Amino acid sequence: MRRIVLFGYRGTGKTAIGTILARGLNVPFLDTDTLIEQESGRTIPDIFREDGEERFRALERDVIATLPARDIVIGTGGGVVIDPVNMEHLRAASVCVLLTSDLATIGRRLARAPRPPLTNLPQNEEIAQVITRRRRQYAASADFCVDTSRTSTKEAADRILSLLEKGVVPAPERAAAFRWFAASPLPAPEHARLEALLTGPDRDVQTRFLGVAGFPCSHSKSPLLFNRLFKRYDLNYHYTRFEDPSIRTIMQVARDIDAKGLSVTIPFKKDVMACVDEIDDAAQQIGAANTVVFACGSAHGYNTDWLGIQKPLAGYKGARAVLLGAGGVAAAAAYALTDLDMEVTILNRTPQKAQELAEHSGCRWESWDAFSGINPDLVVNATSIGMQPDTGSPLRGDQLKKEMTVFDLVYTPPVTPLIAAARKAGCTTITGTEVFIHQAREQFRLFFGIDVPDTAIREILA
Repeated sequence: MRRIVLFGYRGTGKTAIGTILARGLNVPFLDTDTLIEQESGRTIPDIFREDGEERFRALERDVIATLPARDIVIGTGGGVVIDPVNMEHLRAASVCVLLTSDLATIGRRLARAPRPPLTNLPQNEEIAQVITRRRRQYAASADFCVDTSRTSTKEAADRILSLLEKGVVPAPERAAAFRWFAASPLPAPEHARLEALLTGPDRDVQTRFLGVAGFPCSHSKSPLLFNRLFKRYDLNYHYTRFEDPSIRTIMQVARDIDAKGLSVTIPFKKDVMACVDEIDDAAQQIGAANTVVFACGSAHGYNTDWLGIQKPLAGYKGARAVLLGAGGVAAAAAYALTDLDMEVTILNRTPQKAQELAEHSGCRWESWDAFSGINPDLVVNATSIGMQPDTGSPLRGDQLKKEMTVFDLVYTPPVTPLIAAARKAGCTTITGTEVFIHQAREQFRLFFGIDVPDTAIREILA
């Protein structure tokens, strides 16, 4: 039996529900807080009072690293999700269930069993603030969600048992989803794999899905990367392609099969914003999202592109930059470049779009043919020109000077026509693979709470 790991803020019922659940499965129940107290010989309040939270978290990390690998139910502390090392250990070969409750219910429960405060705020304000602060991590911890606000511990445990035995997606929805996938341009082996996972007689009801959403998206390396990472971290997931001209259709199919999340690519990074329930601050300011995380009935939109763009440019703070393009990726690039205090000029074939993005992001803009008069330190290509099967380049070779750094955000092929021309001109070059690596690393953390070393991603892509 895979381990069952219960996550959630304190007061959501992890210990009481876990005890009943373990009894029903005829396996032991372990509570990480209890194990910490046994290991240290002190109560949790004493550890917080005498040593502080940092020491408690170190003890918690040590205990979690030694937990049994299977045939057990584990209840975790409310803050365990903030540590990627804990998430790597707890998510391996496990079914992870996030328990939630409304704030009033948690307040009443904690009043009966007080614990050390985490802030200087009154209890109800502290609960709201801490849950909000951990929202991303709680969403990342969830394979399944159970709201315990209005259920008995027995009812909640029965709900979890049902999820484990039957899953959450009824047969008609699974069959309809497979028909949709079967009509999409997926290779035959992937069709067969999805048929087995969605409608096969021996399907594992606990297997969850993620995918890349685009039109087209056959060029994406995300399925290769994520499926290999699932093996590396022993996650019961499958990553596929959601290819359709309508992002609303894709989102509906993803919800129908209870997908964990989507990596969003061309041309949907702006349109997907209208299809999610919550949007993080960076995506809101950029006006585009490339990541959707589904958790507890809600869809959360994020943008990790800007982090993937900014990471390779950390040493270029204050540079004079030209940004080619004015779409969703360009918006993320503008956000990343201005965050590094660069002087940015946006060029686009449609000047109006360049002007709109410039005004939105606080940059300058010019017509496309103004490039040669700017003499930038850095050129960032955020258009799709050069993406397979296109063999074009947004700039001519004679426009490139050896003093320039050229960063092409296109990553298929790894060496685009622009990068080839820039290298011939003696420029410093940064390929789109760097963006893919760093933004995918951030996506994986949003999906699972695990921090993948960039070296591991490079090995998979090599």
